[in-house]
Amino acid sequence: MTTSTALLTDRYELTMLAASLRDRTAFRPSVFELFSRRLSGGRRFGVVAGTGRLLGLLRDFRFGEDELRFLRDEKVVDAASIKHLENYRFTGSIHGYREGELYFPGSPILTVEGSFADAVVLETLALSVLNHDSAVATAASRMSIAAGERPLAEMGSRRAAERSAVAAARAAYIAGFGATSNLEAGRSWGIPTMGTAAHSWTLLHDTEEEAFRAQVESMGIATTLLVDTYDIPTGVETAIRVAGTQLGGVRIDSGDLPIVAGAVRAQLDELGATSTRITVTSDLDEYAIAALAASPVDAYGVGTSVVTGSGYPTASMVYKLVARQDAAGSWIGVAKASTDKGSHGGRKAAFRTLVDGVATAETVVVSDGFEQLDTPDEHRDGRPLQVTFVEGGDIDTAYEGVGGTVAARAHHLRVREELPVRALALSKSDPAIPTVYVEAD
Repeated sequence: MTTSTALLTDRYELTMLAASLRDRTAFRPSVFELFSRRLSGGRRFGVVAGTGRLLGLLRDFRFGEDELRFLRDEKVVDAASIKHLENYRFTGSIHGYREGELYFPGSPILTVEGSFADAVVLETLALSVLNHDSAVATAASRMSIAAGERPLAEMGSRRAAERSAVAAARAAYIAGFGATSNLEAGRSWGIPTMGTAAHSWTLLHDTEEEAFRAQVESMGIATTLLVDTYDIPTGVETAIRVAGTQLGGVRIDSGDLPIVAGAVRAQLDELGATSTRITVTSDLDEYAIAALAASPVDAYGVGTSVVTGSGYPTASMVYKLVARQDAAGSWIGVAKASTDKGSHGGRKAAFRTLVDGVATAETVVVSDGFEQLDTPDEHRDGRPLQVTFVEGGDIDTAYEGVGGTVAARAHHLRVREELPVRALALSKSDPAIPTVYVEAD
């Protein structure tokens, strides 16, 4: 049974729809744009995530009997609006940055074209998905950069709402994490899953040795044993005595990790377990991971910080009307006039300007109309950033599902190589490259 996503929205979107139907502006061709005025937390770049999820939710954006009954009973809109919504289906077009793409202030991340009535009702859905997922992906990418070649696993489901946890696992995977502990994320999005045992497993048994033996008998010697329930050196000694020197790994979830990891590595080597890997999982974020770069750690498990955007749980994106036709059928660019919330009106084409394969600018070409926008041929030193997700209401399935998720991950790892070196630093700073606006000819 299909579950409608139509009420995952704010009331004012439908009251604007109702008013526009009344004054006959509802079907004016319009262009809405989703973008971020700034990068949260002084980050040097952002990562787009959530588009594949949004497309699936758009497919179910229909007003069925239950939704219409609620709107009628609560007197949200009038009878004419109810009649319009009975047959609502998005028939416009959506273009934007691919999932996994980098973005900067002013980047036209998503462009929604159609009638005002078609596009205005998608604001909250688009923002709730992309703001959350992009915040997670941006944090995850910074952690991935800090981790280098060492693998990362997402383990934050218990620190997020149940459906947000699945979305966060997907966003983290797109941005460089290699696995998740969340089984629904594995089923829905094809993300590799991992996990062995928590401290409760050790506490269940009369001794740590009994717990380790039972785990090895169940999962084999390739498993990872959690060695810090009691005393870490004793736990390591017991782990190797039970499993042998071919034990897959040990996990440390507490203590001063650089010091503890060094001591555990020395003890494992002394016991002959030179191939036993060390995983650390104690309240890690990108800064803690970077601090462990010189420590003998083999893998990281990250929970709270990644699913909450490492302190910045939203990407602060907005959804604004940037162009529309006037009563005479001419296109005009529109924008809010404000000193702190101003933006650039007009439809936009975006290019990543590259010099010797390194990004130097985000070039955004602005036009009131459609026929004036620059083409890739006019920006041979720039990589076109926008693709078509929806055309005439038809959704391109290539960007959805497991395949879309895998492609987004590959795209992110590829375009991250374009970043200048200064973008890889974790300290707060200006965006790594400037956003340059160019008026179309």
